[in-house]
Amino acid sequence: MAVAKPEAYGDVDISAVGELVADPGRCRVLLALGDGRALAASVLAAEAGVAPSTASAHLAKLTAAGLLRVERHGRHRYYRLTSARVGELLEVMMRLAPPRPVRSLREGSRAAALRAARTCYDHLAGRLGVELMSAMLAKGHLTGGDGQYDPATAVGDRPSAYGSDIDYTLTDSGRAFLAGLGVHLPPRRTAVRYCVDWSEQRHHLAGGVGHGLLARLTDLDWLHRHPANRAVQITETGKRGLAEHFALTWP
Repeated sequence: MAVAKPEAYGDVDISAVGELVADPGRCRVLLALGDGRALAASVLAAEAGVAPSTASAHLAKLTAAGLLRVERHGRHRYYRLTSARVGELLEVMMRLAPPRPVRSLREGSRAAALRAARTCYDHLAGRLGVELMSAMLAKGHLTGGDGQYDPATAVGDRPSAYGSDIDYTLTDSGRAFLAGLGVHLPPRRTAVRYCVDWSEQRHHLAGGVGHGLLARLTDLDWLHRHPANRAVQITETGKRGLAEHFALTWP
């Protein structure tokens, strides 16, 4: 009996992914899921601005390609990104893509909100994300760098991705500070990582600390996450908390 030889492969097929994200509707679906949440097909259809049947076709293609996975809760189907790598891909594309013209007050408000405060998969980004990291550096809770990104000197770092040029460390005072705030650091996970924020061109916190801060500030009602996109709104309670614990004034 002849044994089938393994199929030979050449270089990676970038065009396969490019074809998937070439459709504006599919892009809006992916962006809506960029913070790692699971959303219902009906919510994604509304966010993409397409009919439910069209959204179903988009979701089927993205799921078959391995960019999304589906979860069933009762009779309802929810979709989420398969991994943080897909979220990183979206951030990189957002950095490289040209800005989309703002054609309405709603679009302008949304763009401003995303740059002010948003999620980057499971941690905070935008101006809020970089200011939180800057505050922890100023207080000595983190050491190793200054939170700045300089493309002229960065070797391995690039915008919209995890950085590796700087070895940030959480200090003992930082652990005590986070514990006092009630931040839980996930076990068996690197405590401090950072991303080069695409809109601020500075570092924001990722890793266990970034994940823990997002979860805790949400529990404290310091921030509200948008139901269908990655924008984050700071509450009045949050403004007071940021001022008290991080010496951060939020407009």
